[in-house]
Amino acid sequence: MRVDLFDFDLPDDAIALRPASPRDASRLLVVRPGEPLADRGVRDLASLLTPGDALVFNDTRVIPARLSGTRHRPGGSGQRCEAMLHLREAPDRWRAFARPAKRLAPGDRIRFGGDGEGFSEVCALAGLDATVEEKGEGGEILLRFDLSGPALDEAIAALGALPLPPYIAGKRPTDAQDTTDYQTVYAREPGAVAAPTAGLHFSDALLAGIDAAGIERIHVTLHVGAGTFMPVKAEDTEAHRMHAEIGILEAATAARLNAVRARGNRIVAVGTTALRLLESAAAPDGTIHPFSGATDIFITPGYRFRAVDALVTNFHLPRSTLFMLVSAFSGLDTMRAAYAHAITSGYRFYSYGDASLLFPERAE
Repeated sequence: MRVDLFDFDLPDDAIALRPASPRDASRLLVVRPGEPLADRGVRDLASLLTPGDALVFNDTRVIPARLSGTRHRPGGSGQRCEAMLHLREAPDRWRAFARPAKRLAPGDRIRFGGDGEGFSEVCALAGLDATVEEKGEGGEILLRFDLSGPALDEAIAALGALPLPPYIAGKRPTDAQDTTDYQTVYAREPGAVAAPTAGLHFSDALLAGIDAAGIERIHVTLHVGAGTFMPVKAEDTEAHRMHAEIGILEAATAARLNAVRARGNRIVAVGTTALRLLESAAAPDGTIHPFSGATDIFITPGYRFRAVDALVTNFHLPRSTLFMLVSAFSGLDTMRAAYAHAITSGYRFYSYGDASLLFPERAE
């Protein structure tokens, strides 16, 4: 499909720079194709579902994946650079988006940090060194670090910065409050370089209310990559390449999910990341199987959903793969109307913004 079909005018001040406080005070737009839109609140979520339905949460935990360093070449002066980690390929290797990428080449050495601040004795006090092993398209590089496994994890935690989306980071500096705000209350599996932002609305009190309403809670893991921030530069969706992300859905979890459907209840994905993993793990008949590995599933209108019956998600940017996904789920015309209403009504967009509860477009 033409990418310009997913364009719309979004006022700059509609992008939230801070989340609602408390986090479950966000607004919730309920979208049922063919029915009037309903303005509700995130705290109303349990009342909009049925006892026995299951909310599926992505329990990935954001790591401080933005690293600043200096490129070193024999006989040359150092060049400052930045690497945004987005996919771990081995205990000592990460794919990253680099800036300025054009000045990097395979074989270059980069030292991140260097003053030793924050390191324990386990880490190399001189900094964290890496070699550029490959250079790809769009500023992507493959880094092989001198450290590996837990030692590398500790070094990244000590030297890295929280990777707020560019739409926020370009307007204000990251601060200590973001380390709490940009993490879900149920995050437990380190590895994401972007938050599963629909989950940011859930507080412990809201989760307790969901439990009391008889709504099942199920966790899966998809380590969100920086590719979620990448703009769609192609003119047609077929020409856009999605970056892979690592997901895990255990056998016991698959059994629980299949039992939800078997008893006539609904699977409700909390966020597009949970949805993408569920759809990656689903067979054509809707049966969900265990999953472990990479997925680069790209969902656009015409996709037949197998595993997900409803979706909780934030409001996304024009021409983004996420707006394409929600348009595939509830219909392009429906979502264009819903977003026009959201903009007019003052809903807040993107990672720190408000939420929507989407139901699928009815099959003809």
